[in-house]
Amino acid sequence: MKRAMKQSTLILILNGISILTLLFMVYSLVSYSKISSRLTAASEERFSLTYNANRFMNGSAYLTNEVRAFSATGDQQHYDNYWNEINELQNRDKGVAALQEIGITEEEQGMIDDMFALSNQLVPLEENAMEEVQAGNMEDAISYVYGKDYSESIAQINSLKEQFLAALDQRSLTQIQNLQKEAESIRLSMFLALAMVGIIQLLNMIISRIVIMRPVLKVRDQMKEISLGNLSAEFSLESNTSEIGMLVASIHETKQELKKYIKDIDYILAQMAQGNMNLTVGDDYRGEFLPIQNAMRQILDSLNRALAQINLTAERVSAESERMAADSLTLSNGNVQQAAAVQQLSSSIHEISKQVDQTSTDANDAKNASTEAFQHLQVCNQKMSDLTTAIADISNSSNQIGGIIKTIEDIAFQTKILALNASVEAARAGEAGKSFSVVADEVQSLANKSSASAQDITKLIETSIQLVQYGSSLSSDTTEALSAVFIGARKSTELVDRIADSAIEQSLSLKQLTQGMEQISEVVQTNASTAEKSAASARELNNQAAELKLSVNKFRLRSAGRQL
Repeated sequence: MKRAMKQSTLILILNGISILTLLFMVYSLVSYSKISSRLTAASEERFSLTYNANRFMNGSAYLTNEVRAFSATGDQQHYDNYWNEINELQNRDKGVAALQEIGITEEEQGMIDDMFALSNQLVPLEENAMEEVQAGNMEDAISYVYGKDYSESIAQINSLKEQFLAALDQRSLTQIQNLQKEAESIRLSMFLALAMVGIIQLLNMIISRIVIMRPVLKVRDQMKEISLGNLSAEFSLESNTSEIGMLVASIHETKQELKKYIKDIDYILAQMAQGNMNLTVGDDYRGEFLPIQNAMRQILDSLNRALAQINLTAERVSAESERMAADSLTLSNGNVQQAAAVQQLSSSIHEISKQVDQTSTDANDAKNASTEAFQHLQVCNQKMSDLTTAIADISNSSNQIGGIIKTIEDIAFQTKILALNASVEAARAGEAGKSFSVVADEVQSLANKSSASAQDITKLIETSIQLVQYGSSLSSDTTEALSAVFIGARKSTELVDRIADSAIEQSLSLKQLTQGMEQISEVVQTNASTAEKSAASARELNNQAAELKLSVNKFRLRSAGRQL
């Protein structure tokens, strides 16, 4: 990675320089304030020095003027003023004390001492002049204060005054000028520091805009493109060791990682769309992409398990549907055979019904013949012979009906077995065998009804056989009792009535049996049709299972021994 100064370091340096410059400005302001205070104090000191120097000089001049005025005029007021200055006002002494308190040089102190010495030399002359004025010698007094010695001393004092004032003024002025120069220097440094701060801030703004803002704006635009999903947008910034450079490196790395994840996910989803489930998800996902990695693994594992289970279920459904189709075909063939047997049984029952009707007619004729037994004995013998023959036929037919009932019971038993097997196969088929289970239940219900009807028919036929046997016995008794026909005519009539009634009941029972057989025939026909439909459904289910197996086989799954 290219090495570069960090933006924070650069900004820190510039801001550090600015802060140091501002601190220097603060120091300069404090120094300028101090210089200003010193300059003000120097100006005040210069004024005080000048004031007190003038006070000292004015005090000396005042004494000279007052003593001269007193000598010239003799006015007592000037005398009083003189001594008032000496004793009360003391401007000269106070002025010197103030000058010494403010501070004066040794040279200036020497000048004051010289002026004091000269003033002290004038004191005797002034005292003499005032004494002469008091003595009335005005001219002598004037000669003292206007004489050569006094005037020379005054001239020397005035010269020293001028020198003192000039030296004092020059010293204070020099001090003030030096302070002013120092203040100007500090002011100039403050302006330079302010200009430097402005330049540094300008550089800081320029550097911030060029070095920070421009890359940040490019980073912002790039992040906007990334947020829109455009990972191929051009990003011209290069990474370096600076903060923005490291941010740029992070963006480049982020784009590469996102492209890698998207490419990996796109490949896996494309393979899954093509039916390839034998895939693995890599372990190089990081951070918030770990849940996506785990989710893809779970999806692949779940699809492999589900499709494997579907494949296994399809194979089982195919095998069971083949078995169900074979069983349905067998059941359909059995139902066809059962329908044929029932049809034959129905025909036989119709024939028996005709015979029973005939028996009923014959019983009615026998009743009539019995009534006319006294008149038609020979006819009665013939009819009894016919009756015996008919009863024998009825006995034979009853025996045949017993065999037919046995056949019906066998058919009902086989139908129950077939219904039970169909229920078992439907339970094995599960959800796909629900419809066939309903058919099996209906077949079992019909078999139960057939069995119950056969039992009822058996009871009726047993009753008929018993009646036929009873009729046969009566017929024999009647034949044996023909010799006593006149005695047993009434009894014979009653027996014939009973036979007629029984024959009518048999006729009604056979009609009911005929209706039951017709219903059984319809049920068997319905069962046969349902069995054929079930066989067709089983074949269709077998075809659908084969198609399901072919569809599942399109997916390439993981091996059974491989860990998901």
